[in-house]
Amino acid sequence: MPDTEHTRHLLRHWREAVPQDRLAHLIRDVARAQMRALQVKLAVHGVSFGHWTFLRILWIQDGLTQRELSDLAGVMEPTTFSAVKAMEAMGLIERRQLAGNKKNMHVFLLPAGRSLEKLLVPLAEEVNQTSVRGISERSVALIRKSLLSMIENLAAEEEAALGKPGSSVK
Repeated sequence: MPDTEHTRHLLRHWREAVPQDRLAHLIRDVARAQMRALQVKLAVHGVSFGHWTFLRILWIQDGLTQRELSDLAGVMEPTTFSAVKAMEAMGLIERRQLAGNKKNMHVFLLPAGRSLEKLLVPLAEEVNQTSVRGISERSVALIRKSLLSMIENLAAEEEAALGKPGSSVK
């Protein structure tokens, strides 16, 4: 199903079929729609969404181990390994061991990977701007605050379930 048809189907689903369905499903669908919109823009520059995820992390903190990169991206290590190999072949990153630590491979941006930041970040910002078009700044701030509260609530619930009393994410 082409993306525009998929989006129309999704809107019909939410507005007509299940307007009161669980919020988790709506949040997931919004995230998927944003990812699809960004994928289209990234593809023009030869970057996959998976590579974008890792680049974003490395632009903030270069030199992470592959395991740290996996954890921050929220993906399994084999997925990271495959992506890192592909990005290395594209000349975006390099893997190397640090002196005194022959165990871990660290991932470092090469100039080509670093230079993509100025090109790609505005595309992501554009997708974000598009997704909130017609929504007041006050409402966007409230949505952001609400979503952060939801994360905090779920983290507290998880901590309680794991028996970590007194932990707070604030």
